[in-house]
Formats: sequence, C-alpha cells, structure tokens
Amino acid sequence: MPEEKRHINGLWWCFWLGVLLVVIIILSFVWGRYPISPSNLFKIPLSRIFNIDQTWPDQMESILFRVRLPRILLASLVGCSLSAAGASYQGVFQNPMAAPDILGAAAGAAFGAALAILTGQSSMTITLYAFVFGLLTMALVFFISHKTRGKQVIGLILAGIMVGSLFSAGLSYIKLIADTSKKLPDITYWLMGSFNGTTTNKVVLALIPMAISLIPLFLLRWRINVLTLGDEEAQTMGINARRFRIVIIILATLLTAASVAVTGMIGWVGLVVPHLMRRLVGNNYKYLMPASMLFGASFLLLVDNISRNVTETEIPIGILTAFIGAPFFIYLITRKEEAL
Repeated sequence: MPEEKRHINGLWWCFWLGVLLVVIIILSFVWGRYPISPSNLFKIPLSRIFNIDQTWPDQMESILFRVRLPRILLASLVGCSLSAAGASYQGVFQNPMAAPDILGAAAGAAFGAALAILTGQSSMTITLYAFVFGLLTMALVFFISHKTRGKQVIGLILAGIMVGSLFSAGLSYIKLIADTSKKLPDITYWLMGSFNGTTTNKVVLALIPMAISLIPLFLLRWRINVLTLGDEEAQTMGINARRFRIVIIILATLLTAASVAVTGMIGWVGLVVPHLMRRLVGNNYKYLMPASMLFGASFLLLVDNISRNVTETEIPIGILTAFIGAPFFIYLITRKEEAL
C-alpha cells in the first residue's frame, strides 16, 4: 500500500474509533438498572449552565454524576492505559506476546492491595498500597536488570519474571493467613477486577499517573517505530535506543501499576487490543498507538456495561475480559495470514 494511502487509512480508522468511543460512552450513561433517557442525559448537565425546568427526579441526577460518570471515566482510562502499555511493550521488546504484566508490576500491585485488605485499610488506602507496590516492583526489576550481564531486554524480562514470582508467592501467603470469613473473600474479589464503587477521588488519583504516562507515549509514539528496527538503526538516526527504551518501559509500567491499583487484575486487554488494531492500521505506531488507546477504552467500557447489566449480580470484569479475550486471541493467531 502506498505511503499516502496508509496515512489516510490510519487517520480514518482513528476517526471512526473515536466516534465509536463517543457512542459507547453515551450508551453507558443511558443503559443501566436505573435507566436514564437520552433527553434527560443532555438536559441534566445543561441545567447546571442554563435555566432549565427540572423534569427528572433528584435521584437520577445523583446517579448520573456520582455513579455513572466516575465509572465511565475510569473504565475508559484503564482500557486506554492497558492498551497503550501493551502496544508499547510489544514494540520495545519486539515481542507480540508482551503484555502489561510482563515486568511484574501487576503482581506487585496485587500484593500491595492484598496486604492493605489484610490489615483492614480503607478503600483509598488499598489503592495507594497497590500503586506504591507496583512502583516498588518496577524499581526492583530495574535494579536487578542493571546488575545482570548480557542484553538489557533479556535482563529486564528475566528480572520481571523473578520479582513478579516473588510477589505472587507473597500474595499466596497473605491469602493463606487471611480470615476466611471476611478478608479472604475481599482479597479474592479485588483480584478478579471490578469498577464497582468507583468514586471521583479514585478517578482523580488514577488520572494523574495515567496522564503523566499517556501524553508522552502519544507524543513519542513515532520513535517506537525506530526501536523495532534495532539498536544500530536507531543509533544511525540519532536516537539513544537504550535510554529511550528505558523511558518507554517506565511509562508503560506506570500505566500498568495505576490501572491495577484502581481496578484490580484485568487481563487480556493489553495483549488483544494492539493485535486487533494492527489488522486495521498496520504496524506504524503513529496510528497504532492512538488506535489502541481509543479501542481499548471502548472495549473495556463495553465489557463493563455487560458486567453490570447482564445479570442481577455484577460479574467481576477480569472474568469477562478473560472469557472474551482468550478465544478472540486464539482466533487471531490461528488465522492463516497471522504470523507471530
């Protein structure tokens, strides 16, 4: 395909993915156990700016601003972040099987959250524990990989596997000693992932590290293309491949830690979404990164709608992403034209 045609194709796909996200956001506000009509959906926010007669109950306004708005924002942010992290890891490590949990940040965050639940901390403190331990995991991985010999990428992956395994063992021990009547069920439910109980404070807490990571990844996305060509090629183009790789990994790991901290363990999003977007826009990160961000937000928001509306009891979102993601990934890798 000529370069100009690929450029137009990438722009059009990003545009339509943006439209899809807007449509799903609107449907997410309307769809629920307490329905909100499309007319009220637009009237309620406008009533805070203009003088509009109130024709809706106060409960509807409360649900719109205090329940659905924070949840929709958080689901979109987490989906966007996990997809961006997955796409970044796959480009940096030049490995299509790389996922956001490859360096152990998810395991560290899970250990931190379980420790906070075990010691009876509040919901916000649980989130902070998870985020701090996710960052601690990242620091340990970089420290150990710096001491290893050989290729930097191999050292990072091996250090991530080792540190992640240690935190997973610690998580297993916490589950072993936790009170089976209260603490253990809480830990188990948290590990399955959920947006239930999302508050504005939690959205703000997640937004800060996500914005710090997502904006640079978006602006520097074209340089990931250079990394996929190899270190020598990057050097000839004036890019310090080693330093830039570290920057991208730190940003992607920060996204992973922030996502897991506020929602629990949600798998497959960061692995499946970038693969699917490659089929639409190709391997050029100029379009692959924004496409992955947009569709990741749409995908996780749609799954969350299914989670909270299909059954009377809300299904943990981590279960649904596994049910949807695993078969879909099998379909992707078994197609004749797909080569990993």
